[in-house]
Amino acid sequence: MKKYDSYFLMNLNDAKEYALEKVTRFDWDENSMQCKEIGDGNLNYVFRVWDGKGHSAIIKQAGEALRISADMHISTDRNRIESEILLLQGKLAPGYVPEIYFYDTVMCACGMQDLSDHAIMRTSMLQHKIYPKFAEQITTFMANTLMGTTDIVLDHKEKKELQKKYINPELCEITEDLVYTEPYNNCANRNNVYPPNADFVKKELYDDAALHLEVAKLKMDFMCNAQSLIHGDLHTGSIFINDDTTMVFDPEFCFYGPMGYDIGNVVANIIFAWCNGDAEIAEPAERGKFCGWAEQVIVDVVDLTMAKMKAYYTEHVTDRMAKTPGYMDYYLGTILSDTAAVTGLELIRRTVGMANVKDLTTIADEAKRTRAERICILAAKRYIKERAALHSGADFLKVLKDAAACL
Repeated sequence: MKKYDSYFLMNLNDAKEYALEKVTRFDWDENSMQCKEIGDGNLNYVFRVWDGKGHSAIIKQAGEALRISADMHISTDRNRIESEILLLQGKLAPGYVPEIYFYDTVMCACGMQDLSDHAIMRTSMLQHKIYPKFAEQITTFMANTLMGTTDIVLDHKEKKELQKKYINPELCEITEDLVYTEPYNNCANRNNVYPPNADFVKKELYDDAALHLEVAKLKMDFMCNAQSLIHGDLHTGSIFINDDTTMVFDPEFCFYGPMGYDIGNVVANIIFAWCNGDAEIAEPAERGKFCGWAEQVIVDVVDLTMAKMKAYYTEHVTDRMAKTPGYMDYYLGTILSDTAAVTGLELIRRTVGMANVKDLTTIADEAKRTRAERICILAAKRYIKERAALHSGADFLKVLKDAAACL
């Protein structure tokens, strides 16, 4: 039996030998090959392999248990889903995802383009780096990949085949639990609440029955609204970026769901960056520069995505009834409302849930972190409860600014 004929979890040496065997597009210099694990996510093992001749590749393997909890087991088939989705997204939005070299169904691993000349966006923004092209690029990616996989555009049978192919129940269950349920009741006793905010969280989240009703509505919509092939986890830790390009990866949570889930995740994670800059940048001019950029990104992500989706719809619509006057505006309005709601859901779950964000947890000063988290929670509640009343990027920004002003 060959070494890779049955599944096992690879170590550094295994991954190096694996790349030598599987990534055949390169004439590797075996003697100078090196390997380093670079993954910091919750689900997978990610290795960078390179040699002295300038060749490099990423090997990504799905483990059988979550790295944040050995008690949580999920299907390794997610790596197949990710590989196939990146290939599809590469066709819909060329240049916005890494190239896939191969997928191995036995080892539940794939090889892909090395993006070492890019940074993980969250890490870079924790250093308060500004990316002027980001809003333009991420909105093109979302408009093309989301609208391009809807019933508005695709043959309905083709769309249903994609929906069946990427049903992804195990990872959806993680979202249903960690985003739509546990942050509002701590029913699994897994929430990570910052102790100075414990009473605030109880009052604003655990005891707010009106909020629970709205989240229940949103949870059912997430599970039932097979609108588009969404990324499913589109935060700044799933984006490689440099001054020139934006590259999206990690679509293993992909399934057919509401488009606003992706857009709202992007908006919320820019808000986290804003909160970090507001708390951590001491010099007023530098703080104003970074936070001002983040504010403009919030506005632009909302407005540009809606504008580009409208243009895509107009050019590519195929469904006869979807051409009915007035329907496009109605349809886009539902996406915008969902975007607002998910902005709130993501803000809450990353503040008090199982998977906190470094944007908040690295704020060193207790009072500043307490305030930043409260800004997120208060803004989030308005994004959820008032989602139908938010019609523009400026409306989204005002919610954030209002929350900050009252604390």
